[in-house]
Amino acid sequence: MILDFTMLAIVNPAEIIDTFLSATPMMVYLLVFLLMIVESSFIPFPSEVIVPPAAYLACTSDEVNVIAVLLIATAGALGGALINYYLSMWIGRPLVYRFADSRFGHALLIDRKKVEKAERYFDDHGAVSTFFGRLIPAVRQLISIPAGISKMNIWKFMLFTTLGAAVWNLVLTGLGYWLGTVVSRSALYEAVEEYNQYLTYAGLAIGVICVGFILYNAFKPKQA
Repeated sequence: MILDFTMLAIVNPAEIIDTFLSATPMMVYLLVFLLMIVESSFIPFPSEVIVPPAAYLACTSDEVNVIAVLLIATAGALGGALINYYLSMWIGRPLVYRFADSRFGHALLIDRKKVEKAERYFDDHGAVSTFFGRLIPAVRQLISIPAGISKMNIWKFMLFTTLGAAVWNLVLTGLGYWLGTVVSRSALYEAVEEYNQYLTYAGLAIGVICVGFILYNAFKPKQA
C-alpha cells in the first residue's frame, strides 16, 4: 500500500485514483488544487495519488494539460504550506515563548533569548531546509511549522516552498505521464503503488544527506 506517513486509515488510494480517472477535466484541476492544499497543510494526504493520475490523464487525453497539472499542484502545495506557516506563527509561536518564559523552561535551560536566537538562525538558514524538506516523506507537511514559529521571511518562505514543491510535483507529473504510455487504466493504481516505494526511498535518502550536511556544518571546526 501507498506509504507516505499519512491518513492511511481514512484514505483509500485506489478510490482516489478511480475518482480522478472518472472526473471531467475541470474537476481534475479542481481536485488537484484542493487535495494538494490538504496534502500540504496540517491534514496530510498522499500526493502520490493526486498528481500522477492527473498527469496520466494528460497523457491519455487531450482534454487535460500536463503543464496545468504541474502548476496547479504546486499552487495547491504552496496554499497548504501557507496555512501551516500562519497557524504556527499565530498559535505556535506564543506557546513557545510562554514556555521559554516559564520556570519549567528555565529549568531546562531554555529562555526567551535562546528562542530568539533560534528564530534568527532559521530565518538566515531555513531556506535550504524549506526547499529540501518538500522532498522528504513525512517532512513535507511539517517543514512549514518551524518556519512559521520563527517568523521566517514570508517571501523567502514562499519562494523556496514553491521551488521545492515544484521539483516534487515535477517528479510525480513525469511519473504519471510516463505511466500513461505503458500501463492501462485498470493497472494504474498498482503501478503508482510500486513506483511510490522508490520515491519514498529517494526522499529518505535526501533526508539523510540533509541531516548529515546540517550536522557537518554544526560541528565542523571553526576557522581561526
